[in-house]
Amino acid sequence: MLRNLFPASFSLWFLVASLASAEPPIRPGDRIAIIGNTFADQLRIHGYLETMLLQHTRENPVSIRNLGWGGDMLSARDRPTGFPTEESTLTDHQTDVIIACFGMGESFDGEQGVERFRSQLNALIDSHSGKQYNGHSAVRLILVSPIACEDLGKRTPDRARRNRELQAYTHAMREVAADANVPFVDLFEASRYLMDEPAGPNLTRNGIHLNPYGYWAISHTFFDQLTADDRVPHQPNWIVRIDAASKSVEARGVEVIELETDGSNLRFQVSETSAPRLRPPTDQPLPPQLEFIRDTLVVENLSRGTYRLTVDDNPVATATAQAWSQGVAIDSSPAHQAAQAYRAVVNDKNLQFTYSWKALNQVHIVGERRASPSGKSLPREVIEFNRLANELDRQLSRGMELKTRSWRLSRISKPN
Repeated sequence: MLRNLFPASFSLWFLVASLASAEPPIRPGDRIAIIGNTFADQLRIHGYLETMLLQHTRENPVSIRNLGWGGDMLSARDRPTGFPTEESTLTDHQTDVIIACFGMGESFDGEQGVERFRSQLNALIDSHSGKQYNGHSAVRLILVSPIACEDLGKRTPDRARRNRELQAYTHAMREVAADANVPFVDLFEASRYLMDEPAGPNLTRNGIHLNPYGYWAISHTFFDQLTADDRVPHQPNWIVRIDAASKSVEARGVEVIELETDGSNLRFQVSETSAPRLRPPTDQPLPPQLEFIRDTLVVENLSRGTYRLTVDDNPVATATAQAWSQGVAIDSSPAHQAAQAYRAVVNDKNLQFTYSWKALNQVHIVGERRASPSGKSLPREVIEFNRLANELDRQLSRGMELKTRSWRLSRISKPN
C-alpha cells in the first residue's frame, strides 16, 4: 500500500501547496481565538485540530480559546444579557490571531446574497483591524470557508444547488481575503473532494454538520493550511519499512534501532521522534487519500503466514504477510493511546473554558435565581472554571511524552 499512498494524496497536497506562503498563518506560541458558527463551535468537543496544532508547536505551544457559537452568522451573533463582550474575552486571552469560520448560514440567502456577504466580511476585518488584544501587536485574522454539502440521498435533495451557492460564498471569501491580505483556508474544495470519494464513511450527519469522523478528516486539511510554510516541512506521519530478508530499515517520524530476526519473528526498538497521528474514529475502510496519512508499518519478504504486532507487549495489529508487505495501520499502539489521552485533556480544557465563558443557565445571571445561593455562587464558580482551563492549558503545554518502545512482529499461524 505504501507505494500507492503518495499519488492518492496528490490532490490534497496540491491544494495545500498552492496556499503555502513565506509565513504560515499559525506560528509557534500563538494565542488563538476561534469564532464562528456551528462548525467552529463543534471543533472544541472533538479536539483533533487543536491536538495537531499543539503537537506541531511542541517547543513553543499555541494556546486556543474557542468562542464559536452554534448558529452564529456575521450579521447575527446575539448573546444573552450581561454576556462579556468579545473584545474583553479576546483581551483576556491576549489573542494574537483570530480564526473566523463563517459562510454556511449566510449561504442560505442564495447567490443573490453573495455581495452582502462580501460587505459583512469586510466589516469583520475592519472591526479587528489594528486591535492589539495581546497588548503589543495588531491581531491577525484568518478566514475559513464553509464545507461542502454532502450527498446523503433523499436527505439532501438540493445538494447540487447548495454546492453552487457554497462555492460562490467560498469564492467571495477568497477574494475578500486576497484584497485584505488576510490568510484564507479553503475547506469547501477539500471537503467536496473527500465527499465525492466513493470509499470511506460519510463525513456529515445531515449533509452540512460534520460527524466525529468528519472532524477527524477535515481537521487534517485544516491543519495543513493553517501551518503551510515553504520553508518548514509538515510533521510527517510515521512510516516504517522493513525488509525481513535483508534486514534493511527505512523510517520517518521515528527511529528504528536494534533490529533482530529469527525467520518468523522481528524484534526492534522504536524511538519516537515526533508525535503519532490520531486514530480515526471509525473501523470502516478509509479513502486512499486518508489512509495515506495514518501511521503505517510495512514489512516485506516475510514468510507466509499471519503475524501479530505488539508494542511493549500490547497487541496492536494482526495481518497476513501479504498485508504487511502492503502496509498496515498501527494507530492502536500505546503511543497512539497516549495521544488520545492527550486529546481528552484538550477537550476537558475546552469544556472548562466553556463553563467559565458561556454559563449554561442564564436564570442564575439575570433571572429570578440571581439572588439564590446558586446564583450568588456563580461568580466564584466562573472564576474556578477559568482557573481549571488555564491549569489544563499549562498541562497541555508540556506536550505528550515521546518514548522508546519495544516492537515485536510474531508469526502466530502458518498457511494451510
